[in-house]
This record gives sequence, C-alpha cells and structure tokens, in this order.
Amino acid sequence: GQLTVDVDQNTADLYVETMVAGVRPEDLHITITRDMITIRGKREQARKVNDDDFFTRELYWGSFSRTISLPAEVEAEEAEAIEKHGLLVIRLPKINKDKQTNLKVKSV
Repeated sequence: GQLTVDVDQNTADLYVETMVAGVRPEDLHITITRDMITIRGKREQARKVNDDDFFTRELYWGSFSRTISLPAEVEAEEAEAIEKHGLLVIRLPKINKDKQTNLKVKSV
C-alpha cells in the first residue's frame, strides 16, 4: 500500500506530512538520504472480521511503503519526526550551500 503525503517547505526546512493513524511508532521505519525519504510501516487490524460480514471495506491494513524524491538536499542527521493524533510530521533541514566554515591548518 502507499501513503498519501504532503511535502512543503520554508526557507530552512522541508516538511513531509502523512496520516499514520493506527500505526504504532515502533512499526514505522523512516530512511533518509540527502535527496530521498522512505517511510515504511504496517497497520494491523485490531479485530478479526469474517469477509462475509463486511458491508463496506475501505481501510487499508497491512504493510505500506512510500519513497519520495526531495526537491532539495537535506541534512539527514538533523531530521525530526513527530506523530500526534495520527499525523506524522517529518522536518528535514535543508543543506545551506552558502554556509562557509573557516578551516584552521594544523602544523605537524
């Protein structure tokens, strides 16, 4: 199954939002590279219902995965993920290509 997602940005960060209601945090696995994010998990049905007893069946149960190409490079090590009321929000800090660092030369 696939997740529906929203991806947006501000000047410093990219944000990925998706609904993960019914998924335990330990069943979510998020992998981030500089230009891609993959969200994997599984949603288990709390009770068993015989197929003949369903009138409507629209919810998705089982494993899901979604890989998204990001519109900007990000600092994967600084990413944060927060789930609240079934909404997963992932903050991905953009790489600041204008940032400069002065490197000191050591004498050996």
